[in-house]
Amino acid sequence: MDLAFIPSPSRGVVDLGPIPLRAYAFCIIIGVFVAVWLGNKRWIARGGRPGTVADISVWAVPFGLVGGRLYHVITDYQLYFSEGRDWVDAFKIWEGGLGIWGAIAFGAVGAWIGCRRRGIPLPAWADALAPGIAFAQAIGRWGNWFNQELYGKATDLPWALKITSAEDGRVPGTYHPTFLYESLWCIGVGFLVIWADRRFKLGHGRAFALYVASYCAGRGWIEYMRVDDAHHVLGLRLNVWTAIAVFVLAVVYFVLSAKKRPGREEIVEPVPEDEVASDDASPKTEDTVTDTDKAVDEDEDEDKGKAEDGDKDGAGAESAKKG
Repeated sequence: MDLAFIPSPSRGVVDLGPIPLRAYAFCIIIGVFVAVWLGNKRWIARGGRPGTVADISVWAVPFGLVGGRLYHVITDYQLYFSEGRDWVDAFKIWEGGLGIWGAIAFGAVGAWIGCRRRGIPLPAWADALAPGIAFAQAIGRWGNWFNQELYGKATDLPWALKITSAEDGRVPGTYHPTFLYESLWCIGVGFLVIWADRRFKLGHGRAFALYVASYCAGRGWIEYMRVDDAHHVLGLRLNVWTAIAVFVLAVVYFVLSAKKRPGREEIVEPVPEDEVASDDASPKTEDTVTDTDKAVDEDEDEDKGKAEDGDKDGAGAESAKKG
């Protein structure tokens, strides 16, 4: 008998008339807003301009969604292209299924395009956004809870997740809530990056590399607990191997970057030429006005001096007459 468990929602969609509102999509959208909001604050603190993070995110987010979906469909193709499956379901992103590896890789391509258009170094922008991405993942994982997916092995722990759906091969019961484990881990990663960035002044992409390495370290053991269908290589799930490989790459980049480019970027965003021109013109106008004012003041002082001298000469002549 289960004394306590985490209940699963009975459904993950609310019908607003003919429009279905899916909790999974809401979690993704909220996560994106949090990442952009926090990234904007960090970008401004580094000397960037307000709104730049949002402008570049217009490129990064769509690329990330496409990449995340492609990775999921390719690595779990049997869910869409095996016998009895409908390949059209591969386009139904609102039903769940985004691979973080593809999302980050393709999102980086979109961010690179946006940064290039603005003349901004991609590593600096990635550093500003890194903790926000971790928090966005933490929020997005709750979409899996609404969909009753991506849970772990069976358990009777007090915080076990109770699965009630029997669709798509699910077996009702209580399981490890891997969605919750990953959500909490991502929150910890976000705060770790914020602390390390303040403490060590990370720059040139090292804050982002720390986020990637820290996330992979947790994703590896969490992925190992999952029981949903997945491809295995040498006895390990494909995503476990991916986490190991990406972890190594992130650590190598962190170390090499620290040796080649220590410290943090002094300028992360160039000032537009029109603003530079206006700034150069403003001091000249101010100096001209100041010089004119000084000339007027000097003329007034000279006139006053002459008037005072005239008054003294007049007073002297009058005294001489009286004498």
